[in-house]
Amino acid sequence: MASIEAARMLLAKARQDEYVLEQFADNPEAADETFGFHAQQAAEKLLKAALAARGVVSPRTHRLGDLLDLARDRGLTVPEEFDELHRLTPFAVEYRYEFFAEEVDQPLDRPAVLEQVRRLRGWVEVRLAAGEKPGHG
Repeated sequence: MASIEAARMLLAKARQDEYVLEQFADNPEAADETFGFHAQQAAEKLLKAALAARGVVSPRTHRLGDLLDLARDRGLTVPEEFDELHRLTPFAVEYRYEFFAEEVDQPLDRPAVLEQVRRLRGWVEVRLAAGEKPGHG
């Protein structure tokens, strides 16, 4: 699969996770673990889409900090505003199988997380629309 095709597929999959976030954002019945999982998944797919558009094969990881570092190492100018996404990493696996204590670290601010995922998607869409190629950040 060509890298731009892979990037588009990952973007479409991330939109599916974003849809779930929109449904759960104001729903107190929805667990933070579920919201956080889909937020982490959306962010992971979006970062991997940006990397794929750049021609970079992503490692099999859920660690958002590692993906952010890799993107920057490969010349992508990732805005610093996305650095806090690494806080979603435990939702990929840990909080899916373990108890999530809301008092741990900071409570999950669903509207802020959803907005950050939307901004990340916008950033990735700009890269895809520009036909991101090696040498362009």
